[in-house]
Amino acid sequence: MSDNYKDTLNLPKTAFPMRANLGKREPARVEHWDKIGLYGKLQDKNAGKPTFLLHDGPPFTNGELHLGHALNKTLKEIVLRYKAAQGFSTPYIPGWDCHGLPIEHKVTKELQAEGKDLPTAELRDKCDAFSEHWIDVQRSQFKRLGVLGDWENEYKTKNPAYEAEILRTLASFVEQDLVYRSKKPVYWSIPCATALAEAEIEYKEHTSPSIWVAFDIAEKAKFGIEKPLSIVIWTTTPWTIPANLAVAVHPRLTYAFVDTGEKVHIVAKDLAEKFAEDLGLEDWKIVHEVRGEELEGEQPQHPFIDRPSPVVLAEYVTTESGTGCVHTAPGHGQEDYMTGLKYGLDVYCPVNDEGKYADDGQIPEFLVGESVLEEKGWVPANGKVLKALDEAGALLKKKNIKHSYPHCWRSKTPVIFRAVDQWFVAIDKNGTRQNAISAIEKVKWIPDWGQKRITANVEARPDWCISRQRSWGVPIPAFYDEEGEAYMDAGVIKAIADKVSTAGTNLWYTSSVEELLEGVDLPESWKGKTLKAGTDTLDVWIDSGSSHFAVLKAREELKWPCDLYLEGSDQHRGWFQSSLWTGVIRAGGAPYKSILTHGFLVNQDGSKLSKSDGAMTLMHYMNKFGSDVVRLWVASTDFRNDIGISEQILGGVGDAYRLFRNTFRFQLSNLYDFDFEKDALQIEELHELDRWAVHKVGELAEATEKAYDNYEFHKVYQLCNHFASVTLSSLYHDILKDRLYTLAADAPLRRSSQTAIYHIFKTLVRIMGPIIPFTTDEAWSYFTTGEDFSEDSLVLQDWPSEAKSWQSAKLAEDFVALFAFRDQVNEKLEALRSAGEIGRSLDAFVTLSGDAKSESFLLLERYTHFLEELLIVSEVKLVANSSAEVEISAEKASGGRCPRCWRWESKLNNGTDNEHTCSRCDQALIKA
Repeated sequence: MSDNYKDTLNLPKTAFPMRANLGKREPARVEHWDKIGLYGKLQDKNAGKPTFLLHDGPPFTNGELHLGHALNKTLKEIVLRYKAAQGFSTPYIPGWDCHGLPIEHKVTKELQAEGKDLPTAELRDKCDAFSEHWIDVQRSQFKRLGVLGDWENEYKTKNPAYEAEILRTLASFVEQDLVYRSKKPVYWSIPCATALAEAEIEYKEHTSPSIWVAFDIAEKAKFGIEKPLSIVIWTTTPWTIPANLAVAVHPRLTYAFVDTGEKVHIVAKDLAEKFAEDLGLEDWKIVHEVRGEELEGEQPQHPFIDRPSPVVLAEYVTTESGTGCVHTAPGHGQEDYMTGLKYGLDVYCPVNDEGKYADDGQIPEFLVGESVLEEKGWVPANGKVLKALDEAGALLKKKNIKHSYPHCWRSKTPVIFRAVDQWFVAIDKNGTRQNAISAIEKVKWIPDWGQKRITANVEARPDWCISRQRSWGVPIPAFYDEEGEAYMDAGVIKAIADKVSTAGTNLWYTSSVEELLEGVDLPESWKGKTLKAGTDTLDVWIDSGSSHFAVLKAREELKWPCDLYLEGSDQHRGWFQSSLWTGVIRAGGAPYKSILTHGFLVNQDGSKLSKSDGAMTLMHYMNKFGSDVVRLWVASTDFRNDIGISEQILGGVGDAYRLFRNTFRFQLSNLYDFDFEKDALQIEELHELDRWAVHKVGELAEATEKAYDNYEFHKVYQLCNHFASVTLSSLYHDILKDRLYTLAADAPLRRSSQTAIYHIFKTLVRIMGPIIPFTTDEAWSYFTTGEDFSEDSLVLQDWPSEAKSWQSAKLAEDFVALFAFRDQVNEKLEALRSAGEIGRSLDAFVTLSGDAKSESFLLLERYTHFLEELLIVSEVKLVANSSAEVEISAEKASGGRCPRCWRWESKLNNGTDNEHTCSRCDQALIKA
């Protein structure tokens, strides 16, 4: 373009920067939002309007945030920003889960490294400080992600008022006679020396020694057997053999007596062939058969301990694996425990808190002190148990197998099932389980398979073990007399809760029993007893599961039940369920109206992503790519499934982000001389192209509103991406450049396009606001004030509902056909370009010929005034002939090229070096 005419063009002008530099620009915007009190402004704007309440599931306060936190909080952010734009009041109270094993585990390790062993109260103070430090870190990182919330009034499970509500929740359990103390098998983490909840268990592939063990039966004559007879069990936990008290068979299965030559072994008939194969038996035969119920009461002998292991009946015995005869140790398994209750067996557990065999008078001396903790795949106790079995002639076979096995979520070691005295909540008493299932049916589950998942978990879960052998948590207000009998009372718990509400739970560890119970109205059965305070703490799932009482019911601006819980799908076993139980028991229903769940993060290849595998912190990604890119990645995924992540994936999302940013930049650049009040046209006055463009943004607003309502944010991303890349960049913006840059500044056609751009920008920026708030807020600030920051932030604007009224089905139909012609013309132009006859499309003349009465020709005729612009060529001729289909021909333009707009015109001198402008530019220059 000749420099002589450059100053006459309406070249784009804006301060909105091309390069985002998000890592540097975003923190300044966070600071600005804090400075103007943006969260408070948003609450004031929608005060008194219908409330949409999302209750925040509290993250654990023990380290840096990771991308899983970004996924969760971004989804919540998108929901709340969208609902606020729709006019809902959206109070958002962030929360923190502060108690529990992970923090105590880390603090204890630090103290051990320093050689310190602190009293419980001082250890708790250290845990408190540790938690508070990470709350500060995580809060700043969430704000850096763009999370708007009531950070001044956040909730913490360690705050005294919150701890009091936890205790009141427990009191409601006790009032309904649901809490009891019993010696039952629970998941036990040896390194952490505590019982674990179901939600604290991770299942991993594990290699275990599987063994076939013969339990000899002395009374064999009744079966007509003369050879030595035994019943054979199969197990993958040899270390539990010393605790064996019985062998379980199914009452209705057929059991075969397998003659191996020297001995006869009893196994399920359906497994006899597999049994022979596993043991490598070549010459064997079945010599007798009985139903399982006929074996009940037989007295096999324990292989190396002098006691019987009677045959008992159990419905859970199957023929899926093993021998159909199940090793039964009531102190080491839930099903074994239930069978033991039925048959009056002891709940025998010879393993102590440290995971070692105790000297209880029954365990052989060679096992006392041996550990059952696995170290590098080896259980020390297994070796000695196997040796004892072998020496007794009872070990028929040993073989390693790989299988799924429960592990401690913190120590990552295999857990054991171990019977210890614990506090439990009776799930089936008073119809509690059925009440929970009924409550589930009243909740909306998104996706809907969530209902089946949590229902299955609720139906299958055993009584809730609520006690932990830790220090950093809410103490269970139980007292014990000199004989060890436990005392717990709802009224006492409530009275202690009142004290805790101001003093915090540390008073349990710094006060005497007399001080704890001072002023408390004690039950008659307690009076005159010498009591001591218990040392167990509550399961932390009661902590977080009580949040709806401590937050939703405790604050006037909130409501119970809330509208939405939004967490990962693992919370069907965790927070969703603990909140459900506490809600059903204490308040008669679920604390949420709907549940939205997301999947887990995985590597790009689908493998599990974990910090131990080198996954970076959230700050790494926000500093490198920017929070908006991270948020855009979240929105781009179908989060209901597992979500792939890598720096390569984020880099690809960065390209999409730049598309959106450059779209806003183009639009703002071309509004620099546009005053809406003075220059705007009515929608119906716009040029057809501009009316088509606002029609398309109206379609976008309607479609994205539906997607947002359905929590399908990936569809919002896809719709906006297509709109920006195709509708705008490839079509509308591409066509507009000529009229925006070359027409007179106040030309009606230019003002028409600026009006459309104005409306499109205002619509698109609000649609994208919930997803990329930093960039959209920045663009909005430039749009409204011309400055980088504005107090009238984008989040304070309403959803662009007006855009839906701009749609025109007839116009849209016309443009579908027009753009189809454009594609055909572009094919012709590309052929000329490939042949070297033209460079850009403006170097061509196009002729369209066809039947003047045909629908296609009539359409082109209606838009004759627009065809050169549409096709971005210098001249278009319409020629009527007899052809049924419109024929397209293209040739190099003749005449000369205008030095200002680069269009060719026949009246201009041949060649490209013209000093004269075309007739269209002449008119523009006259006005200039």
